[in-house]
Amino acid sequence: MIDLYTWSTPNGRKVSIMLHECELEYTVYPIDIGKDEQFRPAFLKISPNNKIPAIVDREAGVSLMESGAILLYLAEKTGKFLPSPLPERLRVIEWLMWQMGGFGPMLGQAHHFLKYNSGKAPYAEERYFNETQRLYSVLDRQLASHEYVAGDYSIADIAIFPWAARFEWQQIDLTAYPNVLRWYRTVAARPAVIAGYGVPVDVGPIPMPH
Repeated sequence: MIDLYTWSTPNGRKVSIMLHECELEYTVYPIDIGKDEQFRPAFLKISPNNKIPAIVDREAGVSLMESGAILLYLAEKTGKFLPSPLPERLRVIEWLMWQMGGFGPMLGQAHHFLKYNSGKAPYAEERYFNETQRLYSVLDRQLASHEYVAGDYSIADIAIFPWAARFEWQQIDLTAYPNVLRWYRTVAARPAVIAGYGVPVDVGPIPMPH
């Protein structure tokens, strides 16, 4: 059994989606970051960086923080969504790192300035909106020649999708990125993605572009 400590954020949803995709049993422990529950001593023992998500695999005696590390662990544990041949495996890891290093942090800054602090820092709004557009363009070019981000459906898609699902927060029109839009609709229709998206709090259906 896996204990999942999470909240309804893109990083949290990566892991709940992966758990559903792998059909693993898990128990949810909501960590309400709006109430600073991530700073509680018991949670800090599991996640010293006071960030969700984190897991404890009680069967294996493994505790992990950082969503990318957790996706890699679950993929290794189950043999799913991470290919074995080295070239294909490295391609998936490459795009997972792209998400962890860029598509997550930069879009998170876009959320901060465009959605929550609009008008306070015009330079920052422009900077992070432009970078968000650039990253969507990179993703769109990749998906022009790939059904999924790194070949077959993988942890790279699972990592990227929850951030793309906040396209409205980023003031992004997904119809301007037709390959991303096609991929987004395909991934959003997966039953495990739908189930994992609503963990730990059901905030409504996955946003869909008009």
